[in-house]
This record gives sequence, structure tokens and C-alpha cells, in this order.
Amino acid sequence: MSLNGLFNARWPGVALFDLDGTLVDSAPDLAAAVDQMLEQLSRPAAGIDKVRQWVGNGAAILVRRALANSVDWEPVDSKNDALFNDALAIFYQAYTQLNGQHSVVYDGVEECLRRLAEQGCRLAVVTNKPEQFVAPLLEHMGLEHWFDLTIGGDTLAVKKPDPAPLRHAMEALDGTPGTTVMVGDSAADINAALAAGIPCVAVRYGYNYGPPVDSLGADTVVDSLAELL
Repeated sequence: MSLNGLFNARWPGVALFDLDGTLVDSAPDLAAAVDQMLEQLSRPAAGIDKVRQWVGNGAAILVRRALANSVDWEPVDSKNDALFNDALAIFYQAYTQLNGQHSVVYDGVEECLRRLAEQGCRLAVVTNKPEQFVAPLLEHMGLEHWFDLTIGGDTLAVKKPDPAPLRHAMEALDGTPGTTVMVGDSAADINAALAAGIPCVAVRYGYNYGPPVDSLGADTVVDSLAELL
């Protein structure tokens, strides 16, 4: 289904995009930062395949998953919480240097953003990535000029799957639930869109873990953003 098909043959007035796993394959840089962190903590490297399964819920949960070596992690005691704080600081330092170095823009992204802009659609990034890393990554990828607004995982008090970041971005760009679409790759994106009452497009190539993305309730699922045109 094309984007204008979601709105009765009209193009959306506002389009909200997830970043990691939707616009940009950033897993190589995230995995390198995670492995640097683990090495400094005298732990074995995780590798990119595991890190791809851990991305999507923000840096803090990525680090907790890396420390647990699992998607699932348990609440921690004060001793392990101190370890987490140290690990998060190491990760932030490493990722600051690596952000954008080996990331790539997915096929179809530029074509989609260009067409939406030509149709007068206002664009925003709504990601769980910490805000300090969002603009540098977009600039490295040459995508920053497409977006009127960026919302990071710590811009507000809550992050996806809470709908507040989507509603905040929609309202800031003068959108309504009837004119706004969310585009993402994971359950966090889809659940946030469902809670916000806006249509959602999901991509199959991203970092979603668990049930297949086709089963999560998105209005349409695509293999490339170019299919939306």
C-alpha cells in the first residue's frame, strides 16, 4: 500500500520516522561501541548479530542487554547498578567517537523522503536513541536537511512505546491523527502509533526482535520505503 492509500488518496501532512533500523543501519557502530564497552569490563565481545537483536529501546536497555548477554534482563541490585552506570558511561564515550562511521542509509530512504517533501509533507525523526547522538548521525548520513524536527529518547520524560513522543512531534508540526503517519521497524514504533491513534508503516529489514513485524498490527508492512511511493 502506498502512503497516499492510507489517507484516501491524499499524502500525509506529517510523517514521523524511527531512525535506527528504519532510516539507517547503525548496528555496525552500535556493536563496535558495545564491544569496546565489554572489552573494558573484561567481558567477551557480543558481536553485531547479537547487538542487532538488542537495539530499539534506547541506550540504557541496550547496555543492560549487553551486560546480561540477552534480550531479557532482570532488575539489578545496587552492586550491579553501579556496574551498569560505569558500563553506560563507557558506551557513551565509545559511541560518541563511532557514531556514523560505518552506518549506511537503507535503500529507498532518500527516494521516499524526497517524494514526501515534494508533496509538502513535514518530516520528523522520533527515535529512542539519546538526543545527543541523533543530529550527528543524521549529519553523517546526509539526511538532516529533510527533517523539521527530531525527538530523541531523552527529549521527553518518556520514550516509545509511550505515545507521547509521537503526539509531541505531530502537534509541533501541526499534524492530526488523520494526517500523520509513523514509520518504524519495531514493536515499540507500532505500539506507540497504535496508542497515539495514527496509522503506522513497518519495515521488515530493521531490528525488531520477537514476533515477526508482520504480526504486530501495523497498517502496512514493506521491504523498502520506496514501496510506499
